[in-house]
Amino acid sequence: MSGNRNGTVEVVVVGGGYGGVTAANRLARRDGVSVTLVNPRAEFVERIRLHQLVTGSDDAVQGFGHVLGAGVRLVVDTATRIDAAERRVVLAGGDPVPYDYLVYAVGSGAADPGVPGAAEFAHWVSDLEGAERLRATLEEAPESAAVIVVGAGPTGLETAAELAETGRKVTLVCGAVLGPSLHARVRRPVARRLARLGVTVLEGAGAQVTEVTAGGVRLGDGREVAGAVTVWTAGFRVPDLAAHSGLRTDSAGRLLTDATLTSVDDVRIVAAGDAGVMPEHPFRMSCQAAVQLGPAAADTILRRIAGKSPAPVRMFFAGQCLSLGRKEGVTQFSYPNDKVNALSISGRTGAGVKEVACRFTLNKLVSGARKAGRNAGQQAGSRPDRDDTTDRPTPSDARPAA
Repeated sequence: MSGNRNGTVEVVVVGGGYGGVTAANRLARRDGVSVTLVNPRAEFVERIRLHQLVTGSDDAVQGFGHVLGAGVRLVVDTATRIDAAERRVVLAGGDPVPYDYLVYAVGSGAADPGVPGAAEFAHWVSDLEGAERLRATLEEAPESAAVIVVGAGPTGLETAAELAETGRKVTLVCGAVLGPSLHARVRRPVARRLARLGVTVLEGAGAQVTEVTAGGVRLGDGREVAGAVTVWTAGFRVPDLAAHSGLRTDSAGRLLTDATLTSVDDVRIVAAGDAGVMPEHPFRMSCQAAVQLGPAAADTILRRIAGKSPAPVRMFFAGQCLSLGRKEGVTQFSYPNDKVNALSISGRTGAGVKEVACRFTLNKLVSGARKAGRNAGQQAGSRPDRDDTTDRPTPSDARPAA
């Protein structure tokens, strides 16, 4: 089955996160391309603000009408299987959606740590539902109730600081080191800020959680840390949609692609965001990567439609921005290859940089939606905005690779 109708190339984007939305908007700017986005919820989630949702300083959601081009069809449903042979996406609640090309942008969520008691007693903040459950739990708990945050990556640091700034008693269980993704010099202002907020930091040998209970956690060195609420922020996983669909993945379940983001199994399937991996060019799972990979995935498809060879993806990283509560933050700069250096901005200025980064990211989505919307309103036969990436797309006769 082909999704090609009346000369229109049908592209389905599975996943409405940063990568999926940017890919959909870029694709929708082209004449002759019809875009459908499949997402399990009706709102766009600002994942980089979920720790704010927990404390109520932001709701972390936007209507898709704000960030998605008017010409993109939104299907609120869950994709259960990609039928590559028939070129269609099987849905949990609706009819299958046919495609000529597919963007795999299902994102990532909380990983199962495999630690006894974690699945039963711990909370997550890596997706909207988890953050909402955590907020409800905290609202029901006394203000004096102690909170344990497990994991000292960006999510753990931001969550611990956000909670402590509201007056919560917080213990941050780091594992080996505080802020492992940060430069050693940049960890210092982070540690100072956490200390001022009253966060108890446990790091070093033995500071690994071996069990989560209803009343706290047990560490590898035998210590028991009491807490009414435990938040697990260590590690991410990707949905098993690719593997379930018979597509090759890495050990973490990410869709295997070449340097153009194309599935190694099927030239009609292109990845964008956390759920794909280029083994020869690995990248950090992040919003910063997703907003680059979305347009790159779209460009790969558009070049193939136009009969051109897609170009390898080139990525540029600037650093990592952390909010440490609403009043302070830290910006860790990096080299373009994402290797961190000793340069940073901290304090109130660091918080300002993080807020600017969040707003800039959202504004980029809104801008992409407007550009896609302009094309949707053009008369048939008119020319959309152009760049040097593609010619006017025409249907391709290529079939999926075996």
